[in-house]
Amino acid sequence: MKTYFLKLFNYDQFANKAILKAIVDAGEPEQAVKVMAHLLAAQQVWINRCKGLPTTGTVLWPDWKTDTFEKMIDDNHAVWIDFIHGLNLEDFDKIIAYKTLKGDSYENQLEDILAHVINHGTHHRAQAGQQLKFAGVENLPLTDYIFYIR
Repeated sequence: MKTYFLKLFNYDQFANKAILKAIVDAGEPEQAVKVMAHLLAAQQVWINRCKGLPTTGTVLWPDWKTDTFEKMIDDNHAVWIDFIHGLNLEDFDKIIAYKTLKGDSYENQLEDILAHVINHGTHHRAQAGQQLKFAGVENLPLTDYIFYIR
């Protein structure tokens, strides 16, 4: 389980960097930048929830600039990898209690949260790719997982 999620979070870093490069190369289309900022902010929210840290005051759709994104991608990746390395097999079944930014309480298994973080990133990279297409980009980076592991 640990190896599986480490691979996925390494893939996530690769894919985030690939789509970021495409965003920058395309002149930073506003909607693509917004989606990428949200993806990065959400990763920070989820790691804080997993660690039992507060998320109050967090902005899920921040107005961030792309010149900070590469460092954020690397920082988010490092925090997630460190967190996963610290888990034992039983931890993946642990229930994480958290509140949404609206204040609603939920509980989910850690392994489901990890899967969500990866799927959330894939979803928003696809949205960023769509925005790049709207901006006239013809060739998007290959960010499918299978291309990463080949």
